[in-house]
Amino acid sequence: MKTRNPSDPSWFRNFNSAQRYFVTCLICGLTALVLTPFHDTLDLANIVMIFLLVVFLISVNLGRECAVFSSIVCVLLFDYFFVPPRFSLAVSDSQYWVVFIVMLSVALITTQMAAGLKKAAEAAYARESQANALYDVAKHLAGALTPDHAFELVHVFLKAQFDAQSWVIDSRDSALVTEAMTSGAPFGIETHIATVALTENRTIYNTSLGDAGWASLYVPLKSSMRVHGVLAVALASEKRLDAGMVEAIASLLAITLERLHYVEVAHAHQIEAHKERLRSSILSALSHDLRTPLTIFVGVADAITRIKPEPSPQVLEAARTVHKQALRLSSLVSNLLEMARLSTGQVKLKYEWHHLQDVVGSSLEHLGAALSDHQVRTLIPENLPLIEIDAVLMERVLSNLLENACKYSPEHSQIDLSIVEHEHKLEIVVRDRGNGFAPNALVNIFDLFVRGEKESNIEGYGIGLAISKTIVEAHGGSICATNHPQGGGCVQVFLNKGTPPEIHGEV
Repeated sequence: MKTRNPSDPSWFRNFNSAQRYFVTCLICGLTALVLTPFHDTLDLANIVMIFLLVVFLISVNLGRECAVFSSIVCVLLFDYFFVPPRFSLAVSDSQYWVVFIVMLSVALITTQMAAGLKKAAEAAYARESQANALYDVAKHLAGALTPDHAFELVHVFLKAQFDAQSWVIDSRDSALVTEAMTSGAPFGIETHIATVALTENRTIYNTSLGDAGWASLYVPLKSSMRVHGVLAVALASEKRLDAGMVEAIASLLAITLERLHYVEVAHAHQIEAHKERLRSSILSALSHDLRTPLTIFVGVADAITRIKPEPSPQVLEAARTVHKQALRLSSLVSNLLEMARLSTGQVKLKYEWHHLQDVVGSSLEHLGAALSDHQVRTLIPENLPLIEIDAVLMERVLSNLLENACKYSPEHSQIDLSIVEHEHKLEIVVRDRGNGFAPNALVNIFDLFVRGEKESNIEGYGIGLAISKTIVEAHGGSICATNHPQGGGCVQVFLNKGTPPEIHGEV
């Protein structure tokens, strides 16, 4: 949106100084010629007022210098054409000197006031023009889709408003401005000054290098959350730079960069959510489709071992192998299906008050033969309080942890399962005597399909610990993995104790 400057008529706009003085003389002379035939009709006071009006109009349209010049010219013309003796600069009556002095004083004062008003109007017009330009670039920044597009809008704005070149130093998370960040700038940038502006979050005006092809203004790009970088500005001409306007455009740019950052983060989260839903759908579909044939395999293998008369030893061995592997694969499918259900939030926990030692016993009984090659030592204190849990799901957690410990422990080694009571929590610890977790795997060991040893001949798909974490967190607890100082891996589960109900004995 553009506005017209009312104090700058189009027919005076391109006049130079000599032309303005010529127009001033012409207007004053024409005024005197027009008033001369009325010297007997008009009173001298009225003629003085007309001359003052002409001076005022000249001051408004031609500026202060021409207005002062017209004041003197009008006084001389008034003396020459209207004050007796006419057509002479001589003054017969000394009272006319008072008229001359008053006329000149009023003309000069009027000139000063009119010129001041004109200057104020021009300043207001300039501010309005800059505000409109700033509003326009703000609308375009609101629609910017990339940081480069936003940078280009700012460059164009500063070039149009101040004939200035600019460069955006994108510091990201760095607190130091380096030469690499300013390598493409069309002017020199002092990295030390830019670093000070970035770290101290303040605008720095460097006038010493402004005329030598270097940036003269460094403005930090600060949004509500952080500082995104520094806007460096260098003047390409002698046009004055408005630091306040540059700070305003820098603030708009910072808000735009923050908006683009959160749009990118939201888009990444959306993609991750779609990936997670797709993965859960695939896991669920595969699990359902595999269950039926696995059940058949188990049944057929079991039937072969019961045939009378007994088949050959080779057939029996093959049937047992099929039976064992089918059961293992069935357990894997159950884990996959459970993980898919937990990820989609379809499982509702069935909370009841239980003794943890009962859940531990059920887990040991469920694993059965899987623990036959290891010695499991349980360290459970007496008089443990009841805890509100979903016993079926918590039994799966303990089974997964014990099974995982068996896989990564030497045969006939000891596995410890202990429970420690704290003030507000119960801690379950499962420790093996294996090689422990790889240090770089401790961060994501509970992620789906992540194994403790990537290149390993140990059977497993990295699902058990992921399921355990999901179940524990659904109970409001936490789980972590560490390496024991005396060797072996250690998994700790923390569950909130809560307030168990009072149990009254029979009377």
